[in-house]
Amino acid sequence: MGTIKIFNGALKPSSSPPLPPPVTCSTSCTETVDGCHEFKIDGYSLAKGMGIGKFVASDSFVVGGYTWAIYFYPDGKSVEDNAAFVSLFIALASEGTDVRALFELTLLDQSEKQRHKVHSHFLRRLDSGPYTLKYRGSMWGYKRFFKRTQLETSDFLKDDCLIIRCRVGVVKTNTEGPKIYSIAVPPSNISQHFGKLLESGKLTDVSFEVDREVFSAHKVVLAARSPVFRAQLFGPLKDKSTHCIKVEDIEVPVFKALLHFIYWDALPDMQELVGGLNSNWASTMMAQHLLAAADRYGLERLRLLCEAKLCENVAINNVATTLALAEQHHCFQLKAVCLKFIAVPQNLRAVIETDGYKYLRESCPSVITELLHCVASIGEHSFVACGYGKGTLFDGSDTNGRRVKARLY
Repeated sequence: MGTIKIFNGALKPSSSPPLPPPVTCSTSCTETVDGCHEFKIDGYSLAKGMGIGKFVASDSFVVGGYTWAIYFYPDGKSVEDNAAFVSLFIALASEGTDVRALFELTLLDQSEKQRHKVHSHFLRRLDSGPYTLKYRGSMWGYKRFFKRTQLETSDFLKDDCLIIRCRVGVVKTNTEGPKIYSIAVPPSNISQHFGKLLESGKLTDVSFEVDREVFSAHKVVLAARSPVFRAQLFGPLKDKSTHCIKVEDIEVPVFKALLHFIYWDALPDMQELVGGLNSNWASTMMAQHLLAAADRYGLERLRLLCEAKLCENVAINNVATTLALAEQHHCFQLKAVCLKFIAVPQNLRAVIETDGYKYLRESCPSVITELLHCVASIGEHSFVACGYGKGTLFDGSDTNGRRVKARLY
C-alpha cells in the first residue's frame, strides 16, 4: 500500500465564479403635450383685398409652456402666388430656441358633410419627425393652403365666416429611473387642526371687536400668519391693550372670512357668509372687501385668491369698481384684466353708463388715462392684426390692481 502524505502548508481557497455586476436601468420617454385653438374669422369678404403678405391673427394661446398664434393671409403670403391662394401658418409667439413640435391645421367644413380640410404633421411624424422652430416668430404652415376661388364657393365659407382649428403637440423628453416601492403619505392636514382650534374657542388670548361683535383668537397664530398682526401684538409699537382690540373699517362677514383664512388657509363659503343674497353679486362683493382686508393685514395669498375670484366674475356691472379696487391696492394682474375687458368697444360703451364708472373717474382719474391708452392699443392691435403693420401681436401687459368698498348687508 502506498503511504499518505500530509500537506502542512496553508490551503488555498477554492475558486468560485465572480458575482455579476449590479444592473440598473432607466427609460427615456419622449411624448407630446397637445393643445388645440379654434380661430373664427368673421367678415372674410372685408379682410380679402388687404394685400399680399398682410394677415389677420388669432389671440395668443399656450401649449406645452410656449405661446402660439395663428396667422391667416387672405391674399396669400408670397408675391409669386399672385394672390391666387390663401396662406395659413402657426407661429411661435414666445421666447424659445429649437422648440420641437407637431402641427395640424384644419379648415372646418360648416355643412352637414363635415369634410374638413386637414393638413396634419401628426399623420406623417415617422417620415420627417417633429418640426423645429428656431426662434420667436418662426412659422409652420402653407403658403398655398387653399385656392381662393375654390374657397369662396365652398362649404368652408358660411355667412362670410371661416373657422380654423389648430392642434399643436410640443415634444417633451424626460428620463425615468427605476421605480422604487413607496409608502403612501396622507396630505398635510395642519390647517384642519388650526381651523378646529379656532372653532373650539379654547386657549384664546386676544379678542377683536368688530361692529359690536367679538371674535376670539390666538396671538401666536395671528402673528405667524400676518406681519401686521405680529407688529400689532408683539412689536415695539404694539397696542397697549391687546386683550380686546377694536377693529374699524371692516365689516363682520369680512373679518370672519379673514380669520377663517388665517386658520384654515382657504376661502370660506362666501354664500354662507352673506346669507341669501344673489350668488354672483354677493360673491363679488365679498371678494372685493376681503381683498382690501388681505392687503391691510399683509396676507398675500389671500389677496391673490380674491384677485382670481374677481377675475372669474368680471362683468359690465362690476368691472369699474373692481378696477378702482385694483388700482387702490396695487393688484397688477387684476388691473390688467379689467383694463382689457373695458377696452373692448362694445363693453366700453356699456361700462361708461354704470355708477361704478363714475366712481372710478372720481376716485382714480389716472386710471382713465391708462384706459384710453389701452383702448388705443387695442385699436392698434386690430390694425396690426389685419396686417397693416409689423408690431408684436401678443398682449404682454403687466398692470396693477385693487379695490373699492361697497357695504355688505
